[in-house]
Amino acid sequence: MYKYDQYDQAMVDARVAEFRDQVRRRLDGHLAEEAFRPLRLMNGLYLQLHAYMLRVAIPYGTLSSAQMRMLGHIADKYDRGYGHFTTRQNIQYNWIKLEEAPDILADLASVEMHAIQTSGNCIRNTTSDQYAGAAADELVDPRPYAELIRQWSTFHPEFSYLPRKFKMAVIASDTDRAAMRLHDIGIQIVRNAAGDLGAAFYVGGGMGRTPMIAPCINSFVPLDQFITYAEACLRVYNRHGRRDNKYKARIKILVHELGKDEYTRQVEAEFAHLLSQNIEPPLAELERIKAQFVDPPFETGLSDELDRSDPDFALWVDNNTVAHKAPGYAVAVISLKPVGAIPGDASADQIRVMADLAERYSFDELRVTHAQNIVLPHVRKADLYALWQVLDANGLATANLDQIGDIIACPGLDYCTLANARSIPVAQQISQRMAAKEQEIGELKLKISGCINACGHHHAGHIGILGVDRKGVENYQLLLGGSEGADCSLGQITGPGFDENGIVDAVERVTDRYLGERQPGERFLDTYRRIGMAPFKEAIYG
Repeated sequence: MYKYDQYDQAMVDARVAEFRDQVRRRLDGHLAEEAFRPLRLMNGLYLQLHAYMLRVAIPYGTLSSAQMRMLGHIADKYDRGYGHFTTRQNIQYNWIKLEEAPDILADLASVEMHAIQTSGNCIRNTTSDQYAGAAADELVDPRPYAELIRQWSTFHPEFSYLPRKFKMAVIASDTDRAAMRLHDIGIQIVRNAAGDLGAAFYVGGGMGRTPMIAPCINSFVPLDQFITYAEACLRVYNRHGRRDNKYKARIKILVHELGKDEYTRQVEAEFAHLLSQNIEPPLAELERIKAQFVDPPFETGLSDELDRSDPDFALWVDNNTVAHKAPGYAVAVISLKPVGAIPGDASADQIRVMADLAERYSFDELRVTHAQNIVLPHVRKADLYALWQVLDANGLATANLDQIGDIIACPGLDYCTLANARSIPVAQQISQRMAAKEQEIGELKLKISGCINACGHHHAGHIGILGVDRKGVENYQLLLGGSEGADCSLGQITGPGFDENGIVDAVERVTDRYLGERQPGERFLDTYRRIGMAPFKEAIYG
């Protein structure tokens, strides 16, 4: 994984010192909140309902054990003993004291971490495939390209004050595990007919108030020009993006209003101009980065055989491990969704346990998923049972990956100033209600947002739930048919909304109808696409 050089470390250390001075001036009254707000937001510090919240960047979701342990330390020392892993592969702390925020940033800097550009109208944390470097189906490891984007975008003077926040994702597989087409820019590393690697650019996706799936504007950009092409995409957006209306400020609105063809024409013209300016990072820099993402020293000659005599372990292996590119290894997914718990939350002790397990069994490496779980990417199959025993003893062995209990949920009205409704209690109730049917139902991705901003990705859920305000009362809309993968689709609202208890009942009625209608081998999404909305509406509303 990537290690800071002297320039990375100096930049992060300077930002800590700068923010410490800004906080001092805010606390002694020399800096008003109006002036301080954009400064703290560019350092990931939000003021929420009850306290400050700090969002820490985890670039493309990759962590070392030392970094993970630091996250546990921060949870204990500065928060209330837990952290919340998010849908941007980051972590949030919900109970931060302003006067301690600079000390947290200093602690993060000591392990090559920061909170830079985790908020504000800038390029946010670039996400990637959580199985990158381990997946059996990828062309190359996409993380070096995500790291190059991080270096190019951090403190980029032209893109520090965009019309609106900007999100990018990079994958290298036809199996999209990063919701790539629901980003402002999604990049897929591809191979052309000549066998050369390049980047396919998808621009103008996003969820929120106006959900859109990004169209492909260029199916092959040479990899030694992909930063230049990204800059061209952003320049056109920065030039024409709406700054008079925040609800129409995202690049998806610009692409929609200009039309894909006209937006592409302007990008290609800007790209041609930029090629003459020689702004692409030197190829030697990309090679330097790639050298830090070489495979760990996998053992050879390992057996793929497992002792499946313990049924609980066998169920966990079947549900929570993924094929690895190296024989004798597996990708192990640690669910942060035990029945009735808060999705994405982990205690400081659990964070430290996961760090220890990564050090012992996964070459000192962890990943955060956009589904709010943790991955150990390189585990010998021979070690899976010992690993599982430790997870089980620490409440981390729930076998529900991609099932209805593996819920994505934003913090909602329990924490967030923007939310209209609570997400957490709904997630907890659905998890408890559906636990007995989970294995029978199989793959079913359920996602909950507490407001239209869609931090819980409800548009992309096989079942999505959106909390809204109906004359001061929490109301929950039900959506069906969304998907975040290569078969990307947006969920459709079923009809009138429900109160908190009613939405849980509605979800159960939907799953019961699915179980009655499915054909052999069908997932929920397959059945929905085959029979349509009508049978489900009948089950929900009678």
